[in-house]
Amino acid sequence: MPDRPFSDIITSEEQIRALLGQPNERVLKKEIARLDAHAQAFIAKSPFVLIASSDRDGKLDVSPKGDPAGFVRVLDDQTLVIPDRPGNRRADTLKNILHNPRVGLLFLVPGKQETLRVNGRAIIVRDTLLRESLAVNGKPPELAIVVMVEQVFMHCAKCMIRSKLWDPLAWPDQSGLASLAQAIVDQGQLRESVEEVHSMIENDKVMRLY
Repeated sequence: MPDRPFSDIITSEEQIRALLGQPNERVLKKEIARLDAHAQAFIAKSPFVLIASSDRDGKLDVSPKGDPAGFVRVLDDQTLVIPDRPGNRRADTLKNILHNPRVGLLFLVPGKQETLRVNGRAIIVRDTLLRESLAVNGKPPELAIVVMVEQVFMHCAKCMIRSKLWDPLAWPDQSGLASLAQAIVDQGQLRESVEEVHSMIENDKVMRLY
């Protein structure tokens, strides 16, 4: 529990329902257990997905994955595969899957206000033909994440409307935000200079995309 003394804490679903009410039939029926034509079309247009996972103790992680639209491949109506491109080698998602296969996916399509949510169970594979089919610039991923789909549903547009995420005129001024290099040096109390870390980051963007 946080140190600050909150005085009105929700502790039951009954309290939530008393405030929010029940979802209508339309909302309940939109959840399906397979990737229908609408879900498959959405995934084919998506260049960006967020993957939620947790370790054996329930510690959560959300990892962004991005590539040309359609990089997440639908194998059939209950199976999809996500290539694991070179990253920072933390492998948080991969390690989590080894201990807890349940994952949640959130697909975005730039400019579209709705999002697609997919939940299921994941495994990590190295099948050669599959990895070669996911190659970009002739470079296949070392690993791929296969998700056996259990829940699929579209998420309404309200969060995008409120945030104006796709409206450049509403984007906040980025002044006052530290560079990634500055944040890494400060947070890790590194010996390298900000300039050295920045150079490493920029080189990584060029040399290790695939």
